[in-house]
Amino acid sequence: MSAATGIARTPAPPYYAVIFTSKRTEDDRGYAAMAQRMVDLGGRHDGFLGIESVRGADGVGITVSYWRDEAAIAAWKRDTEHQKAQRGGRDSWYERYEVRIARVERAYGFSRDG
Repeated sequence: MSAATGIARTPAPPYYAVIFTSKRTEDDRGYAAMAQRMVDLGGRHDGFLGIESVRGADGVGITVSYWRDEAAIAAWKRDTEHQKAQRGGRDSWYERYEVRIARVERAYGFSRDG
């Protein structure tokens, strides 16, 4: 499992990626706390593999969460606290967002650390 900073360490494929691309509004009330809560809560869900997240100065952000299978993604989507955060996003925090779900077939990388 991986925090929202850095690069997630995922297992060998196949697994799934949920790609959440968003444009923030100016309303920041409660956003940071809710975002951190979602990382913490999602990380405890069965099938969660990791998360990576970045946001530019223009308010556009991309968060990719990794999941074992589609059933784990569906369970996360049904989580009542996650649904509350989604409503907050639509009501206050986002101008626009897109969600894309993809199956990861191949993955490779490089690290100077080993």
